[in-house]
Amino acid sequence: MEQRTGTAEMEKEATAVPVEDDPSTPTGLLLRFWQWQFAGPLGRVDQEAQATMASEAGRAADRKVIIVLLTVALCLTTLRYIRMGDLLAQGLSLVATVTGSSNLTSWSERVEQAAHTPIGHLFFWCLACLLTYLVIPILVVRLFLRERLQDYGLKLQGAFAGFWLYALMLLVMLPLVYLVSADHHFQQTYPFYPLSSGEALWPTFWCWEVLYAMQFFALEFFFRGFILHGTRHRFGVHAVFVMMVPYCMIHFQKPVQEAFASIVAGIVLGFMSLKTRSIWMGAVLHVSVALSMDFASLFRKGFFG
Repeated sequence: MEQRTGTAEMEKEATAVPVEDDPSTPTGLLLRFWQWQFAGPLGRVDQEAQATMASEAGRAADRKVIIVLLTVALCLTTLRYIRMGDLLAQGLSLVATVTGSSNLTSWSERVEQAAHTPIGHLFFWCLACLLTYLVIPILVVRLFLRERLQDYGLKLQGAFAGFWLYALMLLVMLPLVYLVSADHHFQQTYPFYPLSSGEALWPTFWCWEVLYAMQFFALEFFFRGFILHGTRHRFGVHAVFVMMVPYCMIHFQKPVQEAFASIVAGIVLGFMSLKTRSIWMGAVLHVSVALSMDFASLFRKGFFG
């Protein structure tokens, strides 16, 4: 009973912020909106972290944070330096040599050739993203931490609670994407799949866009799910900034405008994931913006006439 009472008190304190007496004033309305949408939910996250730190477990080395951050470092390093297509081809070749299988040798050669075509290179990159951003973290959560995936942003209940906020963010982002798409470096970067002159969008380009979208869902789970919800018990709201640093760094090879924008995007999507305890709407927003970037670039290059 004491523990339950303490939790109720913490939630009450988290929502108790000063608000103007007159809610009809603009400042009063803004304060109430901030309290309703952000201060209350995020305050509870900090209260939970403070409770953890005050507990006996909080004074010991945090095994969960260590496992999560080591996994992050290993996954990001693997994604950066391991070429999935070449690795698969070499693996098939090794097995073919040991077993004497001519079929495996043929498959190894096909994989190696495919990995060096534009769409093949992108396919194996997406495969590597799915492995490092999604599969490995899921295995870590289930096998090492022995926790529920729902607690890492994959829950559906309440996922659409902040739909209108995500829709508002998308409406703000689309004009900005169109403005930035005039940049030459942007047009050289997007879309990742280089369409040849006169090439139809179907089937290769659209197949690539589907793979691209899947990669973003995996990315959202990795940053706004695995890292964020795997460290919030220790860092509270500050877990957003722990997550934001590596998220910004994976954009270093992108256009400079996108690299700087990733700092803001990482923070905003992080706060929203903490608020809703879900990554799904953030993933939908991320995919929508990414696809708009591809089509804005194609439009700027005169692909649509």
